Amino acid sequence: MLDCQLTDRDTVFYAFTNVMQPSVDLTNCDREPIQWPGFIQSHGYLLALDPVTFTIWQASENLSLLTGQPIDQLVGQPVADLLLGDLPGADLHELLTVAMRAGSPQAFNPYQVRINGHHWFTMLHLHDGALILELEPAGQNGLSLPQFTLITQTMSDVQRSGNLADLLNRTVRKIKELTGFDRVMTYRFGEDWHGEVVAEAREEDLDPFLGLHYPASDIPRQARELYKVNLVRGIVDVREPRVAILPVNYGPLDRPLDLTYSGLRAVSPLHIEYLQNMGVRSSMSISLLYRGELWGLIACHHYSGPRFVDYPTREAAKLVSQILSTALEIRQDDEETAFSRQLQDHEQTLYQHMLADWDVVQGLTKHPVTALDLNTATGVALLFEGELHTLGDTPTDAEILPLIEWISTTTPEIVFQTHQLPNLYPPAELFRQKASGVLMLMLSREMNEYLLWFRPEQIQTVSWGGNPDKPVLTGDSGEVRLSPRKSFEKWTEQVRNKALPWRQVEVATALKLREDLLQLVSQKANQIRVLNEQLRLAYEELEAFSYTVSHDLRTPLSSIKSYTEIYLEDHGNQMTEEAKGTFDKVIKATDRMNVLIRNVMQYSRMSRTDLTVEPLAMRPLLSQLRDELLAGENGRDITVQIGTTPDLQGDPTMMTQVFSNLLSNAVKYTRQVPKARVTVQGHENGHEIIYSVTDNGIGIDMKQAGKVFELFQRLDSATSYEGYGVGLAIVKRIMSRHRGKVWFESTPHQATTFYVSFPRI
Repeated sequence: MLDCQLTDRDTVFYAFTNVMQPSVDLTNCDREPIQWPGFIQSHGYLLALDPVTFTIWQASENLSLLTGQPIDQLVGQPVADLLLGDLPGADLHELLTVAMRAGSPQAFNPYQVRINGHHWFTMLHLHDGALILELEPAGQNGLSLPQFTLITQTMSDVQRSGNLADLLNRTVRKIKELTGFDRVMTYRFGEDWHGEVVAEAREEDLDPFLGLHYPASDIPRQARELYKVNLVRGIVDVREPRVAILPVNYGPLDRPLDLTYSGLRAVSPLHIEYLQNMGVRSSMSISLLYRGELWGLIACHHYSGPRFVDYPTREAAKLVSQILSTALEIRQDDEETAFSRQLQDHEQTLYQHMLADWDVVQGLTKHPVTALDLNTATGVALLFEGELHTLGDTPTDAEILPLIEWISTTTPEIVFQTHQLPNLYPPAELFRQKASGVLMLMLSREMNEYLLWFRPEQIQTVSWGGNPDKPVLTGDSGEVRLSPRKSFEKWTEQVRNKALPWRQVEVATALKLREDLLQLVSQKANQIRVLNEQLRLAYEELEAFSYTVSHDLRTPLSSIKSYTEIYLEDHGNQMTEEAKGTFDKVIKATDRMNVLIRNVMQYSRMSRTDLTVEPLAMRPLLSQLRDELLAGENGRDITVQIGTTPDLQGDPTMMTQVFSNLLSNAVKYTRQVPKARVTVQGHENGHEIIYSVTDNGIGIDMKQAGKVFELFQRLDSATSYEGYGVGLAIVKRIMSRHRGKVWFESTPHQATTFYVSFPRI
């Protein structure tokens, strides 16, 4: 049976998970409590004290060399009774008293003391219910730059670096200069926690490690967790034996002391063996965090001998780590924000397309921005209303449909994502060049509607620092034991069946599109029901209106025309030419009204009749309508100005009705204005012709905007004006038949503009 516990006080630091023998379970090593090793490194001393009375609970075994007393005699004594070399315990007691009064003794680290003629740094921290005191030599390989200068140079490096790679290269050179290690590397973790050396500064005689990968098992989970709270860790000399902390269990707890924040904490013998196999004599690791999680490490190696880095220098390295971590966060956040903003813009554009087209398939696939722009996929497939639509580089329909069936039966979730589909779904081996990665949204399980994005296989040649698959060795007698890798020679493998992983922002944006799409489908279904009901009512209202027009209006209109003609025939020779002209306009207007009445009756059946589309010269049509309207407005100060008039393609009768209604409304609703102004203006753009009719009349309260185009609806502000609420409803229906649009904008008592747009034919 494999046992990760080497002795009763040794904790395994490194466990390896890529095990060839399936019977060997190494997961227990991933749970080893490495913060409780029971040992420190030999270059310093440690005391665990009662934080109130300063009574000694535990001491490192080598402390007897300073005190001349066995450890079992020191435990239980007050620290004031100690004599550390020539340092009186009373002085140490006074230092601890002052530090504890400050409330946070570690905030003032390091405290300096003098022992046997040499300077020592004293570091204090409260943890695990104990006041932990550590002593380290001072002045060896100390900080070569003032801390302010170091901060300034580091910030300057951050600002000058053009990209992340440049920043990391500058940083490893700075750390190498600061600490004097032979090799300094930036080691970046992947999603599966394997690492890659992405920056390196080294002595010229050393082989490069840049670009090499190392398996996740080299740094197990519990070690990574420790790196998040203790940002700088060092091993001075792998050849020096560890020093035990006695007694094994301290004070109020029946277990070893928690050394999570200790700078002297010893590491597992397996990690020591790992470094020795690499030829490393001394090492130091500096954590790099991103949003509180471990992004990578700055790993320092020394080969020629021990390398002691004193406390101030380690703190300076920690400061560089914190500045770099902040820079990493800012750089990656900026990149993520820019990418996220781009995807959000594309998602909003897709939503607007679907909304404008009132069609999901067309909105996602038929515009310059398509569903392919929602992430970095190379192909997309939409199964909607029983039809499969594809864009870009995708598997065949015969391959996509079974894949959808497999995913939908495999997971109940609304989103499925993987970047290694062939490893999960063997048939995908046949189309891995198109779809080794897939992101699928379930739109409706009941309707069998799905949206999928595809990414191709990314064949990679990965260079490992040694074979990552051989962490377990079998002895001569057949026993299986853990052993760090002994060979670190470059070892390569080809990785297949994998695509680039999906980024979280891509998944989030896809989910946002799903919500918008489902909302649109729901609105469409509801709108269809409402439209069907409105259509039924409109037909009934139109029939009633047609009946009224044909029976109640045509008879008095005929009388008006007849009496006008009789009067003109009997008294025409007595009338002035101006009066005759007026009577002629009345007759012509009644003729036109008869035609309009007949056409309105036909309009009630327009859904069953074809449009007569022909070229229309708009200036004569608008001028004639203006003259007829102004003829009935004698005595008013009103101007109807006609601007640019591009010609249209449309049904002549219906177009006359549209502009007649718009102009008559403008003239009618400006009657209370002392100087009425109506302007008609047309212009063209790339795909449509737009006309506007603007007046300075009573205007429309936008709170009632929803009633404007409804049949037989009158606005509150228009109740004193003649009318039946028909004209604008007819305009909207006619524009719809011409595949055009009508809309308006208004400010009460200032200006109202109605727009009609006609697509180019």
